[in-house]
Amino acid sequence: MNHFITLADTPLEDMNHILDVAFDLRAQRRAGQINAPVLAHKTLAMISEKPSLRTRVSFEQAMLELGGQTIVMGDFDVGLGKRESPADVARVLSGIVQGIVARVFEHQKLLDMAAHATIPVINALSDFSHPCQALADAMTIRDEFGRNLQGRTLAYVGDGNNVARSLAVLCARVGMNCILASPKGYELENGLPRRLANQAPDVVCKVVNDPHEAVANADVIYTDTWVSMGQEAEAAKRAAAFADYQVNEQLLAESPSHSIVLHCLPAYRGKEISAGVLEGPRSRVFPQAHNRLHAQKGLLAVLMGGM
Repeated sequence: MNHFITLADTPLEDMNHILDVAFDLRAQRRAGQINAPVLAHKTLAMISEKPSLRTRVSFEQAMLELGGQTIVMGDFDVGLGKRESPADVARVLSGIVQGIVARVFEHQKLLDMAAHATIPVINALSDFSHPCQALADAMTIRDEFGRNLQGRTLAYVGDGNNVARSLAVLCARVGMNCILASPKGYELENGLPRRLANQAPDVVCKVVNDPHEAVANADVIYTDTWVSMGQEAEAAKRAAAFADYQVNEQLLAESPSHSIVLHCLPAYRGKEISAGVLEGPRSRVFPQAHNRLHAQKGLLAVLMGGM
């Protein structure tokens, strides 16, 4: 594995190895031990076209705890695809630093960088995929239900977006059923669930329009903002379309009593999720956010540190 662009491109054994390393590094940290400086004298260049909290802090802290350092650049600094082409940026950085993390609008920019970089390129978010978030989600779900997730069910309620796409792939990889509930016109493309079902015939992966159907047998209920960055002009239209897709106390009551709630944040209380559910006893949203650090450490230790 040279890059980390999508989960679909990442071999299962590599994904599991990253998670194993992440859990080991987390256990060391929780025991008060200092992680080995496997990234000593290495620098990660971070390029972000979008605002960032969890992504920036988790990658910077991950590099710090593994002995490395970061150079953070915003869109104004780089002008990715405007001032300089993604290919040229990748070729320049490949001779100066040891890794690239990019948080972009268009997924193609990541593909162009990966095609021309001789150092690892990591997708910190694109309009197509959010694989780093999915790694943290996998850790959080395993924290709750153990390593063997065969037969468990994840219900995603909301927009068929980059997060939903990454979750569907993750579920197929770990043997979980995945039910994606979205309003008509906002569903995840049907081709992906069909492909995943062919790859993992024992796993149910389907798109539905009824959130009540989705959560009926769910072990995990997951939601995301209805309006992603770059979609602000559609906010009113989307609010109307998603009005019946809020993860609230009433919807949660229709799920098994052991089910947990996840959200990749930022959360808009009273819209995609109620404040009572987000702050309630079945929410694992903030441990999920904390796992971004540990997932990033596992990823960087493997890609840049050779663990």
